[in-house]
Amino acid sequence: MNICVYGAGAIGGYLGAKLSLAGEAVTLVGRGPHLEAMQKNGLRLVSGEESWLARPVCVYESSLPGPQDVVIVTLKATAVPAALDGLCSLLGPETTVVWAVNGIPWWYFHGLDGPYRNHRLRSLDPDGAIENAISPDRIVGCVVYPAVDVPEPGMVRHRQGDRFTLGEPDGQKTERVLAIARTFIGAGLRAPIRGIRDEIWSKLWGNLCFNPISALTLAPLDLVASDPRTVPVIRAMMTEAQAIGEALGVRFAVGVDQRIGGAAAIGPHRTSMLQDLEKGRPMEIDALLSSVSELAELVGVEAPTIETVLALIQQRGQVAGTYPAAAGKTDVVP
Repeated sequence: MNICVYGAGAIGGYLGAKLSLAGEAVTLVGRGPHLEAMQKNGLRLVSGEESWLARPVCVYESSLPGPQDVVIVTLKATAVPAALDGLCSLLGPETTVVWAVNGIPWWYFHGLDGPYRNHRLRSLDPDGAIENAISPDRIVGCVVYPAVDVPEPGMVRHRQGDRFTLGEPDGQKTERVLAIARTFIGAGLRAPIRGIRDEIWSKLWGNLCFNPISALTLAPLDLVASDPRTVPVIRAMMTEAQAIGEALGVRFAVGVDQRIGGAAAIGPHRTSMLQDLEKGRPMEIDALLSSVSELAELVGVEAPTIETVLALIQQRGQVAGTYPAAAGKTDVVP
């Protein structure tokens, strides 16, 4: 397969390096000093004491290679709208788009049986631009678990985890999702195929509270998840989120306290939202929180703690100049 990884940051670089080292035809789309270093010297992948040099094709958005068999989107949710023209240029008649983006995805209700089938989430795709550019029929969902960073341009450092859970929006084990899973497994990754919405909520359940509270307090994950002043807030948010998810048919495999304890055990990790705030980058507020607020309204579940934290992190983003001042609660259209 010709595979384009759109977003050559930490996760995109790790995935692209693994696939390239396994012999796949990989193009990485990136920018800045990281891309320039990869173009000049290749992409170095470091994991523990081991190191490998991968040489995928690395390009700017202005030099995209044309239609691909598979496009893996590893962008921040905030970067998707600006990338639509580039993504469209990669799509042929049979191109599959693997959506490896944090949070609730814009295609969440595509193919979902029930009263909300094909409902559009206005907090994520208010004018339908994403859906018009990328047909949801192309989508294979992907939930990303590895912990990876970029310590210097041209290098990705793998810290832990190798699981990329895949799933069709309608839950079918199609040949295309099986082929992608085989490709990932051939690159030394774990790629289970599961009910993708349960998996999305499993990760989101922690991200929707740990990320904004970390950004508001400037505290690392272990402190946020263990401090007796923030744990009740987290527990309330997770309880509200569980009620929202279950109203949509989601099954949660673990309990709230087990999920909080697991986060505390990770150690002094700085969440992605805190890192974005510190670096002056847009935070993924809408994908992680505004969308959940919209879903709460849609299913008629009260979520006062989520609403409070959403209002605070929106204001924090606006003060930092990284979240639009006009943004706020979106009316729900059934």
